Amino acid sequence: MCILDRKVLKKVQGMPAVDGAGVKLIRVLGKNTVKDFDPFLMLDSFDSVNPDDYIAGFPMHPHRGIETISYIYKGGMVHRDSLGHEDAISDGEVQWMTAGSGILHEETLPAVERMLGVQLWLNLAADDKMVAPAYISVKREAIPEVSFPGGHLRVLAGRYDDAEGHQAQYLPLDYYDLHLDAGASLVLNTEANHTVVLFTIEGDAMVGGERVAAKTAVLSSKGDRITIGATEEPAQVLFMSSQPLDEPVVWGGPIVMNTKEELQQAFDELNNGTFLRDKMTYSEES
Repeated sequence: MCILDRKVLKKVQGMPAVDGAGVKLIRVLGKNTVKDFDPFLMLDSFDSVNPDDYIAGFPMHPHRGIETISYIYKGGMVHRDSLGHEDAISDGEVQWMTAGSGILHEETLPAVERMLGVQLWLNLAADDKMVAPAYISVKREAIPEVSFPGGHLRVLAGRYDDAEGHQAQYLPLDYYDLHLDAGASLVLNTEANHTVVLFTIEGDAMVGGERVAAKTAVLSSKGDRITIGATEEPAQVLFMSSQPLDEPVVWGGPIVMNTKEELQQAFDELNNGTFLRDKMTYSEES
């Protein structure tokens, strides 16, 4: 059997942006990358030692048709929503929100010595767009850590060998936080037809033999495995793998649907007060 190694197919360098009530961030993936990076819709990176860059936070706003996955490697994030839930995560923890049929939520970012993390938007299939909303926080104790020569990885979601992290309910997702010592590398096996995206959250890295600058998203070619390495300095790389949907995407602000009619209906419901349809479920993994 022929083993196919993944290579770098596309690189997207993050660019400074402002969102929420004035949060300065690095926007990496967005509307221009939807087709190629399917089912990954958006990727925002937070990296600041100045609290004025982020403490304004993200006031109450709606979502429908997606899942938002926030990973705070350093710092903190507080979630509040329209159904009265409140939860906080800190260093190394994850917030996973399934917007489904609709939710209003806010995110505040307390002042810390350094804020370092990302928020990922994962699309929902047409059949799952209107599922009941749900929220889960994945605490440090529920995130397996696996050591290997020259580094370690944290299983934020999915499975790595025998280590099992949080399991996605809808689209499958393997999501790792990979830490590599200078000059070290790791070969990861992949589902041949899955979309595999890497993000160099800190430091440059080598992907499939090609150097990738910090704060860059990489879309890999299809294949059975991928080699990720550090350069002359240590590197921290996020690995994301999921099943492409190959469905139409109609995106308006915080809402992502499959047709213009569905999108218009969502905004009509926001305007007439009927946007919130289902009771939200809430849980914590620890």
